[in-house]
Amino acid sequence: MSEQGKVSVVNTVDTQHSDMIHDAQVDYYGKRLATCSSDKTVKIFEVGDKTQTLIASLPGHEGPVWQLDWAHPKYGSILASCSYDRKVIIWKDTNGKWETLYEFREHKSSVNSIQWAPHEFGLVLACGSADESISFLYYTDGEWKAKYIRSAHPCGCNAVSWAPAVIPGSLVDESSKSVISTTKRLVSGGGDNVVKIWKEDGDKFVLEAKLEGHQDWVRDVAWAPSIGLPVSRIASCSQDCKVMIWKKDEIEGGNWEPQVLNTFNDVVWHVSWSITGDILAVSGADNKVTLWKESPNGKWALVSDVSHGQSQQ
Repeated sequence: MSEQGKVSVVNTVDTQHSDMIHDAQVDYYGKRLATCSSDKTVKIFEVGDKTQTLIASLPGHEGPVWQLDWAHPKYGSILASCSYDRKVIIWKDTNGKWETLYEFREHKSSVNSIQWAPHEFGLVLACGSADESISFLYYTDGEWKAKYIRSAHPCGCNAVSWAPAVIPGSLVDESSKSVISTTKRLVSGGGDNVVKIWKEDGDKFVLEAKLEGHQDWVRDVAWAPSIGLPVSRIASCSQDCKVMIWKKDEIEGGNWEPQVLNTFNDVVWHVSWSITGDILAVSGADNKVTLWKESPNGKWALVSDVSHGQSQQ
């Protein structure tokens, strides 16, 4: 690989977890790192220049903790976690003390995925569960309320990801009076091998599109960030070892067009977009993280990769 294709590991963190780590998330400002593990705890670190200091270890879950997500800082220092114990816990830092802000216990099986909605929509958390449902936790008038998609995915929901709040095409549409959408949209993936797009309609979410192309469980989905260009993109990965890119011209309309980014040698667990939405990170059971970028001809090219335990490759 060329010199510009190398990825360097500049720092490592001793999390002090006693079991497998499932997720690690940096907050909005890049100053705090949260990690979660099969040891049933969430840990929070202050991150500096090549330094990290453990500031909190949060017990409260009774099973492996799968995923974390920081809320936008306009709502304070708030972190959500989900677990095999069927619980979602929302934590808040108040004057340096982390406490449970809210605990949601209504799912009947493991809660596999969580994500806060774009901050323009308020304090709203989506939760995908192995009980086949997706729940939405809204903070309104000083209390938490829940909505549900009861049968989102047979065999369970594995991943959820919100559409950006920016209206597709608003950057190039001179007649657009607003760049922020008033409609919430969400993509999910599940054990039915399907990617589904949901749209808020009144007080419920309805199915907007069903994207079929994977041959095994969909493990993760990620809706690409938007700066207002007319094209929407979603990435999905699966136990079938494939990563797919779903693309739709929101101005012209039509269907979501699928494209296989790559077929890997092992199961793919996670996909994540860069903040500009033009580079996709992929990680899986092969212990590699690869970065991909779309070329001008519409094909996706590998731009770098790094293997577990290696500083460069």
